[in-house]
Amino acid sequence: MQIGIRLHDTRPLALPERLAHTREQGFTCAHVALAKVIDTFEVNNSTLTPGFAMYLKKLFAQQDLDVAVLGCYLNLADPDGARLAETIGKYRAQIRFASWLGAGVVGTETGTPNSLYAPDPASRSEEALYTFTKNLSYVVEYAEKMGVVVAIEPVCQHIVYSPHRARQVLRSIQSPNLQIILDPVNLLDASNAGRQKDVVKEAIDVLGEDVAVVHVKDFRRIDGKVVSMAAGTGEMDYSDLIRFMKKDKPYIHATLEDTLPENAVQARQFMEELWNNA
Repeated sequence: MQIGIRLHDTRPLALPERLAHTREQGFTCAHVALAKVIDTFEVNNSTLTPGFAMYLKKLFAQQDLDVAVLGCYLNLADPDGARLAETIGKYRAQIRFASWLGAGVVGTETGTPNSLYAPDPASRSEEALYTFTKNLSYVVEYAEKMGVVVAIEPVCQHIVYSPHRARQVLRSIQSPNLQIILDPVNLLDASNAGRQKDVVKEAIDVLGEDVAVVHVKDFRRIDGKVVSMAAGTGEMDYSDLIRFMKKDKPYIHATLEDTLPENAVQARQFMEELWNNA
């Protein structure tokens, strides 16, 4: 396991200092959402140049950090045609950038069938799945040309809400450039959190072969809702996930989420202890 962190959860410093601090905290990779960590100029298709990518590549290399995930979390099921075309253009720009940067994957969630990216009962429809899969196929086709992997992240409130739904997408597109980000907590809600072990085992059984990255966080059930938080601070049982990673994905990028600068090291140490004792 190469353990990392979502870069925008780290101390808000100038990027060179931020990366140095991330390495000092013991992390070896990062999940990078450029617009959330670059504040000196607007990150857009025009500014994603080869020079910018190579500058970042040098900064990360100086700290011996991998870019595990280049995050591009936009709605590929937006019913507004003009906005959808703009979104697909942004994915293509991020994919090009990832190819120059040497990022592990371009990561995305799977959207909802409305322009607000808001929870929507229609997300569970076959029509929503067809729309998302069709639009994702255009993105993956471009990723194939650029030699980049796109990884989708199932989330129980989105169109791809379950492992089996994610497997449907993989079967439909059938590309080696499409893989999975597994975030077990994102598969939990009030209806299934009480049987979390079954949910995690199903995800591993159905998707394990195609998991490229793992996101790591914890959760608690509060007032009938699943609330996410830093690893080691809630009720998550990591035993099956750790065994899976150690046996089948020993050098996988595993990035922490929902940490604070004050508890990130503690969360890393918690996961490393589980790994060492598995």
